[in-house]
This record gives sequence, C-alpha cells and structure tokens, in this order.
Amino acid sequence: MNVPFFDLKRQYAAIRAQMEPAVLAVLGSCGYIGGKAVEAFENQAAAYLGVRHAVSCGNGTEALVLALRACGVRSGDEVVTTPFSFFATAEAVASIGAVPVFTDICPADFTLDPAKIEEKITDRTRAILPVHIFGAPCDMDAIGEIARRHGLWIIEDAAQAIGCEYRGKKIGATADVSCFSFYPTKNLGGLGDGGMVTTSDDDLALILRSLKEHGAGKRGAEARALLDGGAAEAVELPDTGAGYDPYKYRNSLIGYNSRLDAVQAAALSVKLEHLDGWNAARAEIAAYYDANLCDAVVKPAARPEGCHCWHQYVIRTAHKEALCAHLSAHGVGVGTFYPIPLHLQAAFSHLGYAPGDLPEAEKAAAETVCLPIFPELRPEELVYVASQVNGFFAAQ
Repeated sequence: MNVPFFDLKRQYAAIRAQMEPAVLAVLGSCGYIGGKAVEAFENQAAAYLGVRHAVSCGNGTEALVLALRACGVRSGDEVVTTPFSFFATAEAVASIGAVPVFTDICPADFTLDPAKIEEKITDRTRAILPVHIFGAPCDMDAIGEIARRHGLWIIEDAAQAIGCEYRGKKIGATADVSCFSFYPTKNLGGLGDGGMVTTSDDDLALILRSLKEHGAGKRGAEARALLDGGAAEAVELPDTGAGYDPYKYRNSLIGYNSRLDAVQAAALSVKLEHLDGWNAARAEIAAYYDANLCDAVVKPAARPEGCHCWHQYVIRTAHKEALCAHLSAHGVGVGTFYPIPLHLQAAFSHLGYAPGDLPEAEKAAAETVCLPIFPELRPEELVYVASQVNGFFAAQ
C-alpha cells in the first residue's frame, strides 16, 4: 500500500462543487486585486478568530515582516524566538535588520520554553516571537507575563496553528499581533501563496494596511505619524477637480506590495467553512496514533490548557533515519521538519551559535518524524501506517 504524506486532490474533490463557482465568480468580475472577495474573507476570518481586524497579505513570511514593522521593530533591535521552526520565522526578523535571539524549546511539544526567555532579554529586545509549531499552542500565559514585565510586544507565528485554541480563545487572538500562512499544505490552505495578520489594536491594523500597500494615501500618512510616536494625523488635500485621487501617489512610508489576490480570498472563504471539521478529523487521526502506536514511540504531548489543531503528528526516535527509510520503502510518506535548527543554519552563522548551545532544539531536529495526518486519510491507510511504525520498532 502507498500512503501519501499529504494529498490535496482528495480535499479538492470533496469541495469542488463549492470551490469552482466561487473562483469563477471572481474571474467573471475581472476584479482580481482587493474588492468584495477579499473584504468578505477578512471579515469572515476576523469573526472566526475573535479579533477586530484580519489584514490579508501576500504570504506568511510577509505577514511576519509586516507585523514586526507595525510594532516598530527596527534595524539593530532584538527579537527573542525559537530555533525550531521554518526558516521564515527568523528570516523575517533578519530581513528588516533586526536580530533573532534564539531560545531553547520545551521537549514535550517543541514550543518556546518560557523558562529560558528572560535570560535572553536585553535593553535591545523589542518583541517575543513564539511559534505555535505543528499546531501546538505555546504557553501564552507565561510568555505574556514576561512580555508585560519587560514592556515587549508579542508577535506570534501562527502559520501552522489556525483553528487551535489557548484557554478557550483562538490562536490569533492571544497576542498583540498574529501571523498566518495560507500555503496550500496548511490546515487552511489557498490555491497558492497567501497570508494574514490579525490584531484587535486599531492603530496596528491601520499601520499594517498601510505597509502592505506601499505606505500610500491618507492611511500612509496616518501610519507614519503613529510609527513616529504621535497620534494618527489625517491629511487633507484639495480636490483639484482633475478626476483622480490626489492621495493615491502620496507615499509616507517605505512599504511593500503584499496583497492577497481575490481568487485566493474566494477559495479561502469556502475552505474556512470546513476548517473546524477538518481539524476535528486531524484530531481523530492523532487520537488513533496515540492509542495504537507502540510504547517505543515517543508521542507528541498536548498542552492541557490548549486545543491542538494537529497540523503535524510528530513522533521522536533515536532511529530517525532508519525509521524514515523503512516507512519510505513500504510506501508511507513521511516529513522531517526540521532537520537543521535555525541557530545552526549557515545564514545565521554570523550570530556565533555553535552545536550544543540549544540542546533541546538540536535533539528535536535529530529525532522528529512526521506521520501522515491530513483529514482525508482513509481508515485502512491509518491502520497501515501504524502497523509499519510498530513493525519497525518490533524489529529493533
């Protein structure tokens, strides 16, 4: 039997009757940038997450960049974050000239360890950037307390965590700013790249919307004033009667072109209606693995005050390479996220980290294997995956 690690074709087949009319409606409108589809999705996402503002953008990496800049993080500032994440987490920090300060993780769920954060805070620290890795919520109570004590922003990377909760609140409403990715393999995935930043802070939302569209227009001038430490100052220009918007080409900030396409928004609106059901299916798969994988397997932990959305089901073993080879040889797709922790990536060699500096992250990178856990996984496939994993350990 061949069991794919992920299969988008099954998802598309199940919702094709909804997806195609929604996308074709956008094509027929010829309104591909912004417009009603984008506005509708942003409102739908904000309501689902329980926030005042959902600001869509081009992709998850740009969501992080926009959030950092909206919070006033600048060149030379430091951002405390995890080394066990996709490269974009720290790349976004470095791309604006700030410095990622890597802090070790909790071995049980791979999230940022709050007990290790304060020792990394200096007078240059401006934000803490926790990552809800694999869909596991971080300890936001502890992280929030540290942030309040030191006057720091919390900018959460929720790229893998849409739909999960912490103490009854959706991730996305648990930080100053939250960043999402709609890459096709995410729990809520688009038809290509897409991203979103959420906040309940009106000023941050204004800055985010300005930055994502070149810092232009009235909003750009207001955002500039906020970032400079003042109140938002509306700019009034005389109407010349020339028939064009006098604000359109007035740029007050160096921003970005980071917009979610209307086609993506229409597709995401359809998919968002199914997200809770899909996440529930992932949870059922995780429960099956928990109950049926042998005791030799180190299974993922779920934080009791949180609700995991199971973007990945990640097991640990000292026999990582051998297990992956065994599963691949028997037709089971596997994932190995992430084999090189960020502090040991060549791109960050100038920061001076060495092997052994962050031992829990390094051990996780050497031991983690992701098993198939997409919602459309068939019962017989699930049984086969578990039997192959158990068979491998029985032979050790």
